[in-house]
Amino acid sequence: MFFYHLADLHIGKVVHGVSMLDNGDQRFWIDRFLELIDKKRPDAIVISGDVYDRSAPSGDSVELLDYMLTEIVKRDVPVLMVAGNHDSGQRLAFGSEILARHNLHICGGLGEGGEMMQVVLNDEFGPVTFWLCPYVFPTLVAQKLGDDSIKDYDTAMRCLIERQGIDSTGRNVLVAHQNVVANGQMAEFGGSESVVGGVGQIDFSAFDCFDYVALGHIHSSYHVGRKEVRYAGTPLCYHFNETRQKNKGPVMVHLGKKGSEVEIQSAVIEPKHVMRAVSGDYEDVVANEKVGAKRGEYVSVTITDRRITPEIAAYFREFYGSRESVLMELISSFRNSEMSIGKSHVRAEERSLEELFTDFYRFREGDELSDVEARALQLAIESMHSVQSGDSVSDSDVADFVSKLIKELSFADCGGEGCGPSSGRGDDGYCLSSGGDDEGCGPSSSRRDEEAGV
Repeated sequence: MFFYHLADLHIGKVVHGVSMLDNGDQRFWIDRFLELIDKKRPDAIVISGDVYDRSAPSGDSVELLDYMLTEIVKRDVPVLMVAGNHDSGQRLAFGSEILARHNLHICGGLGEGGEMMQVVLNDEFGPVTFWLCPYVFPTLVAQKLGDDSIKDYDTAMRCLIERQGIDSTGRNVLVAHQNVVANGQMAEFGGSESVVGGVGQIDFSAFDCFDYVALGHIHSSYHVGRKEVRYAGTPLCYHFNETRQKNKGPVMVHLGKKGSEVEIQSAVIEPKHVMRAVSGDYEDVVANEKVGAKRGEYVSVTITDRRITPEIAAYFREFYGSRESVLMELISSFRNSEMSIGKSHVRAEERSLEELFTDFYRFREGDELSDVEARALQLAIESMHSVQSGDSVSDSDVADFVSKLIKELSFADCGGEGCGPSSGRGDDGYCLSSGGDDEGCGPSSSRRDEEAGV
C-alpha cells in the first residue's frame, strides 16, 4: 500500500504579520500537492493533525481546507485525518459520518470508552488497519478509560493502545499527533511548535505494535527511534529556524506485506515564497544581497556589527520591496542589543498560549518554568482543550480542575513520597502543601484551621 503522510498544515498561519493564507502560500502548496497526486496516485492520504492554526478558524481557512479535501475526494483517494492540539475536534469532525461514506475519514475525538477510529483499506497483500488517534492528554485518557492512576502522557498512550485490542499479526498504521521521543531525548524542534519544555513526552517504544506511525506535532521531518515512527513536518517554513530543513514536502510510504521493510521517501514541493535568513556585518550583507537576492522571498536579516537605525531599516525595506520580497525580520545582534528599531517581534495573536505564558513568566520571574510549574500549565491547557468552544463551564468543572491541580502540585512538591491518600489530610486525602511537620506533607488539619482563622 502506498500513501502520502502529511501533518501540521496550520491553515491560516500568520508568520511575522504575513498571512500564509492571504498571500497565497498555502493554496499554492495545495495545488502543487494535487499535481503530485495526479502524477503518482496513492492508495490513501493521512493528515496527522493541526490542520488549522486556530481552533476557531477563519471562513477563508475553512474554504481552503474544503477545496483541498474536495479535490482529493474527486480523485477517489481515501483521506484519513485526525485533530491536533491546535484544532477543535468537534469543529473538524463535523459531518464525519456522512463524509466517511465518501472515503473522507475525520477523527476529532476518542469514543466513549477510549476507542480510536478504525479504517480498513485493502491492497494486494490484504487489509491494512489505520488507527486514528487525535491529540490526547492524560486527564482525558484517564476519564475515558476510568483509570485515575494515569498521570503522564506515556502511560496514557500505552493504556490507550492496550485498550484497542490490536491484532499485531496484521498490518497496522497509527495516525497520531503527540510529542514522541527516543529514550527521553528531545528532538530538534522546527521552531514554530507549541511545546512546553519536556512535558507530554511519549517514548517511541509505546508504538511497537504498529508497522508505521504517522506523526504530527513537531514541525521537522524525521524519524524517532526507528524509521517507521515518523514526523512529516510542516509543508512550509513557519519559522526561520525551519529554513535549515531543505526538503519540505509530504512523506511517501510504501507498506508491503507483513514483515517486509517499509519504504519511506520524501517528496519535495517548492514553496511560492522561499524563506531565507541572512546574517553578517552590515556592509557584507548589503554587498552579498545585491548579488544573491532573488525575487519573491521572505527574508530575515541579522546585522552583527551595529544597531539598526531608521536609515538601515528603510534601506532594506526598499531593497527587498523592489524585488517583490518581504522583509519579515530585521535584527541587530550587536552586543545583544534589544533596541533594534527594525526588530520584528512575533505578534501575540500568532503565538500559542503556552508560549505567551512561558514568556510572561520569564519576564516577571527572570527564570524558566520548573518541571512542576510546566506540568501545572499543561494541566490547565488540557482542561481548556477538554471544554469545547461554546460549551458552558459549570462550578463542578472548575472544582474538578482545582482538585486535580492541587493533587498534581502537592504530589510533585513532596517528591511522590508519603503524600498519597491518608486519613486526616483533607477531604481528598492529599496533602495541600509541602513543608511543615506532618511527615513532610505540610500543615496538619488543625494547623490549617488556625491559619485560616477557623
